Amino acid sequence: MAKQFGGKYSPDANGTQNPSDSPRARRIDVDPAGGRSNVLFIPAVVLVATNISGGALSLLPALVGAVSLTLAAWLLRGGLRAEAAYNERKVARRPALPRKMLAAALSGIGAALAIVAHLDGMNIISPVIFGVITAGLHIAAFGLDPMRNKGMDGIDTFQQDRVARVVDEAEKHLNTMRETINRAGDRQSTTRLEGFIETARDLIRTVEEDPRDLTATRKFLGVYLEGARDATAKFSDIYSRTRDEQARTDYLVLLDDLETNFAARNRKSLLDDRSDLNIEIDVLRERLSREGVRLK
Repeated sequence: MAKQFGGKYSPDANGTQNPSDSPRARRIDVDPAGGRSNVLFIPAVVLVATNISGGALSLLPALVGAVSLTLAAWLLRGGLRAEAAYNERKVARRPALPRKMLAAALSGIGAALAIVAHLDGMNIISPVIFGVITAGLHIAAFGLDPMRNKGMDGIDTFQQDRVARVVDEAEKHLNTMRETINRAGDRQSTTRLEGFIETARDLIRTVEEDPRDLTATRKFLGVYLEGARDATAKFSDIYSRTRDEQARTDYLVLLDDLETNFAARNRKSLLDDRSDLNIEIDVLRERLSREGVRLK
C-alpha cells in the first residue's frame, strides 16, 4: 500500500512536528506465515492441471489430492500464526488444534494421491513411501505445534479464561481501529494511532502475565477501547469528506489523553506487582528466620 510521506516541504506540514506525534518507534508487524506457506498452494493447482485430460481414473485422485494439499497449506498458515502468538507472550496456552501436525498429515495424503493419479497400475507401496517422506519433510521444514502451556504454573485457569476473553475483545477493537483509520487518508493520524495501539498492547500483555489486574483494567480494555474505536470511525468518515483540521486536532488530543491514561494504568500495575513481590519476599525471609536460616 502506498503511503504519503511528510516533512519540511510536504503540503500538509510547516516544517514542525506535531507535539502529539508519539516518539516511540512503531513496531513492524510481519506475517509469520509469509511466502513459504503461501507457495504451498501452488502444488494443488499443478496437480489438477497435469491430470485434467487424463481421464476419470487419474482426475479423481488428483482432485482429492489437490483438496488435501490446499487444506494443508491453509492449516499451516494458521499454525504458524498461532505459534508466533504463543512465542510472543510470556503466558500462553498451547494451541487447542495442532494445525501444523494436521497440515503435515494432509500434505502426505496429498502427495500419495498425486502419485496414484500418475500411476498406471495398482502399486500401493510407492504412494505410501512418497506420502511418508512428504509428511516428514513438512515437519522438518515447519516443525511441530507447541505442545504445552507456557508460564501458567500456579495461575487460576478460570481467571485466565476470563482474561483471554477480554484480551480477544480488546485486540478486535484495536484491529478495527487500524483498519478504520485508513479511510481518513492522513499519515499523521495513522502514525499517532499506532503509538496508542502499542501502549494499549503493553497494558494487554501486563494483564495476560498477571490476571489479577483484570478487575482494575477491564474498563480500559473494554469501555475505553470501544469508545476509541467509535471515535476513530467518526473521525475517519468526517476527515475523508471534509479534511477538517479541527476534527483532526480533536482526534489527536483524544489519542494523547487515552495513551496517557493507559500508560499510567500500566505503570501502576507494574508497581503493584513489585509491591506484591516485596511482600512475598519479606514473608519468606521471616519464615526462613524462624527455621534458623539466616539470609544476608
